[in-house]
Amino acid sequence: MSIAGRVDPYLDELVAIRHDLHAHPEIAFEENRTAALVADKLREYGVDEVHTGIGRTGVVGVLRGNGGSNRAIGLRADMDALPITEKTDVPYRSTVEGKMHACGHDGHTTMLLGAARYLAEHRDFDGTVHLIFQPAEERGGGADFMIRDGLFERFNCESVFGMHNMPGRLFGSIAMCTGPIMAASDIIRIVVRGTGGHGAWPHQTRDPIVAGAHMVTALQSITSRRVDPIYAAVVSITTFRAGTGGSVVPEEIELGGTCRSFLPEVRDLVEAEMKRICTEVAAAFDVTAEVDYARGYPTTVNAPEETELAAAAARRVVGAQAVETDVTPLMGAEDFAFMLGARPGTYIWLGTGEDRPWLHAPDFDFNDAAIPAGIGYWVSLVETVLPRPD
Repeated sequence: MSIAGRVDPYLDELVAIRHDLHAHPEIAFEENRTAALVADKLREYGVDEVHTGIGRTGVVGVLRGNGGSNRAIGLRADMDALPITEKTDVPYRSTVEGKMHACGHDGHTTMLLGAARYLAEHRDFDGTVHLIFQPAEERGGGADFMIRDGLFERFNCESVFGMHNMPGRLFGSIAMCTGPIMAASDIIRIVVRGTGGHGAWPHQTRDPIVAGAHMVTALQSITSRRVDPIYAAVVSITTFRAGTGGSVVPEEIELGGTCRSFLPEVRDLVEAEMKRICTEVAAAFDVTAEVDYARGYPTTVNAPEETELAAAAARRVVGAQAVETDVTPLMGAEDFAFMLGARPGTYIWLGTGEDRPWLHAPDFDFNDAAIPAGIGYWVSLVETVLPRPD
């Protein structure tokens, strides 16, 4: 019987756990109920050690296999929800106004719990598995918090692995690539200051709105004229806050947005060009510009050896025809990048159906039918990376 098939006896329980998590979403660093449920289930399943409060609300379970190896790996699932109002009619819809599991982290948590139960019952691996339940992936960089709280000093891992559900991809498929798979994500804030006044006498003002409008246009030249076309970068201005209307020219406006890139040198270039362009455009209009470029999550980079192992493990579960190893990277960001910066590993996408609502949509709901494949992948990965000696 397949690994996924062996999960059938307790699949109903896992689905119930997923629905419970979905109904009680908790956003970044508020995952107290979720963490308590995770810790209780790990103890119930017979996990050897359960540690809580890591990186504020993170949980780590320690599970030892049959054998004497001192090798160890980490499996990571994120637990947090999003500040979005749910618009589904499922019976387990969010009970918390303005918060919902719109990215499937309830499913991620459930799949790793299912893997924990299976691995604790069978222990058909040689070494130690650290089950990492991480807070605050969406907002707050919970992976970085766990690392700075001593994650890998306390639970040493030679490699670490992550997984995300992916609507829009063939159900049950698994996709990955070597190298960058998700982009670095940076936040920009630009404050333009001039001299306010009456709109009927614009010559007596130094209008920050006109300067800001030119900045929005000029900043698009970074990706089209400064970044090498064979590389990728995104500069998106997503906010333009200005004025109170009527005849008043404001003294100050604010622009905001995001920048995405894969390569460190491209990231450096985008930041430098953004500051240069804003400063020089401001000077041309006799105003000033203050640019705050805040670096967020780094690029999520998959290591070659671990990606090969992940692909082999995936083929055992879903078949070679459903495994893609050269998937096109996405410009979305993922704080698992911090863990991959500390340890080699791989991040994969589990297809949940081509007709499913997209991530972060108010009508999103994790596809429960994908739970067995996700558990199967985790178990297969452990048995592939930490094989028992013949």
